[in-house]
Amino acid sequence: MIDILALPKAELHMHIEGSLEPAMLLELAARNGVAIPFATQAEVEAACEFQNLQTFLDLYYAGLTVMCGREDFTDVTYAYLRKAHEDAVKHAEMFISPQAHLRRGITFPTMMDGILEAMEAARQDFGITSGLILGLQRQFPEAEGFEVLEQARAYEDRVVGLGLGGPELGNPPSKFERVFAAARARGWKTMAHAGEEGGADYVREAVEILKVDRIDHGVRCEDDDDLVHLLAERQIPLTVCPLSNVRLKVFQDMAEHNIARLLRAGLAVTANSDDPPYFGGYVNDNYVACREALDLTDAELVQLAKNSFTASFLPQEEIARHLRSIDAAIAGAAAGE
Repeated sequence: MIDILALPKAELHMHIEGSLEPAMLLELAARNGVAIPFATQAEVEAACEFQNLQTFLDLYYAGLTVMCGREDFTDVTYAYLRKAHEDAVKHAEMFISPQAHLRRGITFPTMMDGILEAMEAARQDFGITSGLILGLQRQFPEAEGFEVLEQARAYEDRVVGLGLGGPELGNPPSKFERVFAAARARGWKTMAHAGEEGGADYVREAVEILKVDRIDHGVRCEDDDDLVHLLAERQIPLTVCPLSNVRLKVFQDMAEHNIARLLRAGLAVTANSDDPPYFGGYVNDNYVACREALDLTDAELVQLAKNSFTASFLPQEEIARHLRSIDAAIAGAAAGE
């Protein structure tokens, strides 16, 4: 059995605001004088029992209010990258939700400069590379998305892509067709949360109308056989978050999850943590849960790890280097048996 904990991997679906560990949430609330409805780590953990996506988002948006100054964004981002490094993550592509901060008076440079400082520090300290994705919130008007693009102009070369998150129901991908076209014209990669709370039709809209490079979640694509075939044929990656899906009742338990079926159908699926403190695990926890509940073979776990790099927005030569490192790790493990 391969050591999946040590297997080199990338993480492509993780929200910086959603990486706030309970201890740091309380620490930043005290640092910034922000009132939150929790006094202890146990109370925060107890609140992480969700009925659906919206109940999670209510906590998520309340929690991120403790992030006020540049130092907060640095501390939160660096803490995640340190944890990711411990899980053998060699490259991470992370979401930030600018509107959640701009709407409460945090300036764009405050969040961006803080995050970019942490990304560089983690590269120097751990050797982990990272990319930043601006995640629009679909519950807000598309016009705000254009405002985010304008504010991001000064950081254009430091952003790898534009994403779309927030509550799916009532907010189809097509609502953001023009702003996604503008992001593509800027040379950015694009992706959208679809097929988590919304149906397979939302996944299709993201592919055919937004013309995304990746789908975040996408697990409900299985309800449309033609769509599954299309995703497999085009090798459009899905950044699946198994533990998140179970916590948010997309699946009742891991044994019901379809990541193994999608992988075996030839889709370019990857395993990610989404918002690790809220959903019970970082990326390695997701790999372990998949292996234990879904009987993934060593070859399939290796394929997930390889997919994580091929689905990334790294240059091709960097992807090839990481794939060789996976092969070397497997060969080294075999030689030691």
